[in-house]
Amino acid sequence: MDEVLRGSVALRSGRLTRAALRWNYRALYPDVYAHKSVGPSLRRNAAGAALWSRGNGVITGRAAAALHGALWVDATVPIELIGGATRAPNGIIVRDERIDADEITEIAGLLVATPQRTAFDLARHLDRDAAVAHLDALAQATDVKAADVAALADRRRRARGLKRLRVALDLMDAGAQSPKETWLRLVLIDAGLGKPRTQIRVTDGFNEAFLDMGYDEPQVGLDYAGSRHFTDRRRYVRDIGRAELIANRNWIDILVVAQHTKRYIVHRVTAAFRRRGYRPAPARRV
Repeated sequence: MDEVLRGSVALRSGRLTRAALRWNYRALYPDVYAHKSVGPSLRRNAAGAALWSRGNGVITGRAAAALHGALWVDATVPIELIGGATRAPNGIIVRDERIDADEITEIAGLLVATPQRTAFDLARHLDRDAAVAHLDALAQATDVKAADVAALADRRRRARGLKRLRVALDLMDAGAQSPKETWLRLVLIDAGLGKPRTQIRVTDGFNEAFLDMGYDEPQVGLDYAGSRHFTDRRRYVRDIGRAELIANRNWIDILVVAQHTKRYIVHRVTAAFRRRGYRPAPARRV
């Protein structure tokens, strides 16, 4: 029930009748089907796209990132393929680009771009904020480094989107543990407050806590708090002790929630900087 199949092959072999295919299966792509009893799945869509390409396409982009273990990839994103047919159906993007053998790996029988090549494609083909969020998640899942991707870019000097790639790679940070943390980090950078360091360890020698991000010199940190911080009673109680530890180590910890605007966040951080007599260095131009 969990597999994808080519309809024409199933009919020709006698495995399914036309009625069974029509009533029990749904089309993912032309002549590629999944059983109606299973819900949307990015992995299933990727397998279907590979089947549609007759094994000639290499999965890259967001789908490849998810196959490598990256989180926060929506199950409905288009499956990006390098190679294969040029006219793609809805739900598949085919890119006519060069890819070498050392940029391809295999995951569960599927041809998938390596983490380095996946990052190379994410950084070139997505807008900046989306690219950085997916690069952060991929880096956390695979430990791929910006330098690894830059080295690949040196081999592909005629590839499209290299200027966009350089911007995204400069902002990539494996310390982000959610897209919202990436978003918050970019808010600070875009406001000219400098790049914060991520996952800052604060300890009194016995207990420890980690700030999502912050600035070491003025000891100003930020934490993005999702709804579970307030609905999970045990976490709420634990956060009280955490807050005391951070304050006792002379850190200002700014809590950010979804309702806070960019302007309000920047105002609070700037005010904290002023309290510490700190002025961030001018941002480096990319």
